Amino acid sequence: MIAELDAVSDAADAKHLQRFFKTGPGEYGEGDVFIGVRVPATRKVAKQFSALPLSEIDVLLDSEVHEHRLVALIILNGQFAAASKPRALDEGTQRTIFEHYLAAVRRGRVNNWDLVDSSAENIIGPWLFERPRDLLFELVVSDDLWERRVAVLSTFDFIKRGDPSTTFELCEILLPDRADLIQKAIGWMLREIGKRVDRDQLVAFLDEHAGHMGRTALSYATEHLDPDERARLRRL
Repeated sequence: MIAELDAVSDAADAKHLQRFFKTGPGEYGEGDVFIGVRVPATRKVAKQFSALPLSEIDVLLDSEVHEHRLVALIILNGQFAAASKPRALDEGTQRTIFEHYLAAVRRGRVNNWDLVDSSAENIIGPWLFERPRDLLFELVVSDDLWERRVAVLSTFDFIKRGDPSTTFELCEILLPDRADLIQKAIGWMLREIGKRVDRDQLVAFLDEHAGHMGRTALSYATEHLDPDERARLRRL
């Protein structure tokens, strides 16, 4: 696996990715290491190792190399999806994958926005959809930025199934949070509610909360509304 990733890595891409993912001192991705593998190439490698055992996936998740962690998450996504197919439904495997993923989140291995965004809605979301969602309310008040983002992004799965209730609750809790990546996550998920579920529910939420939302979150949330509606909400 590592040899295959090394074979498609590029030093110039590594430098670009280190800048793009803000790996400098004091930035959100401080210390993250890239070898320069683009996402399409990472997905091709993941496909070759789709049956990788969880013990080896855990080794990749604990790697300092960003692309190692990303390929591990892509494989986990695939394994969880395979165990979720109606004809092959395997709740035991789903639970095991969910637990491994959550452990990785809690030990700080799902620690950049692309890692969160490519996995939370594919594992935590579907696992919790018909189960108690208390976990999300624990993660959303964490001191850890990535755990908070995992909480919100997990609900993208719920939104796609027509249930925005938990997203609204989590976003309300996070309204005072001015971390840029949380602001963007709040706004993105609210926007998706308006696009995929019910524009009126989105507008009702914004009517109540726009006046004390961060500008970034509000800008994202109102992006696809009519210009007049968007201007009205941004004046609140």
